[in-house]
Amino acid sequence: MATPTTTEQDDLRSRLPDPAQFFPEVGTIAGAMLKATLNGSIPQATVNLVQLRAGQIVGSTYHAVRQTGLLRRAGEAEERITAVASWRDAPYFTDAERVALELVEAVLTPNPSGERVPDELYAKASTHYDDKALWTLTLVIGQICFFIPVALIAKPIPGKPPGKNYRT
Repeated sequence: MATPTTTEQDDLRSRLPDPAQFFPEVGTIAGAMLKATLNGSIPQATVNLVQLRAGQIVGSTYHAVRQTGLLRRAGEAEERITAVASWRDAPYFTDAERVALELVEAVLTPNPSGERVPDELYAKASTHYDDKALWTLTLVIGQICFFIPVALIAKPIPGKPPGKNYRT
């Protein structure tokens, strides 16, 4: 199977136009969410790893491409980026990163036999993160969850920067 060329990708169009033309306040909300998650209580790499995993779980090419690009630009090793999907048996992650990845999976994966985030998982997370960091991690997951419907329904163009990733 051939990989699309840049020219072919230039022909991609989102399903919907940029939501900012209808809801300019979305930019303010997104900026506030970003500011809240960048408070320094958890590493930026953890933020991007968690959001990459979320994109993988929900099948969002847009989020997977975006978070992969952010991780690469931040100098993350390719092994860490490509192993996010199989983080449980990959040797590239710290214990704190592992519990963050486990949390995002718990939040986004239905559990027909019980609570999605059981007390045991919360207890494990609290050994790696203080209250502010746990709240930050919660907001990081909430931030990506805010944008998941946008990616799945509107289908912004993968690899294009925000504001340039919608049809005009």
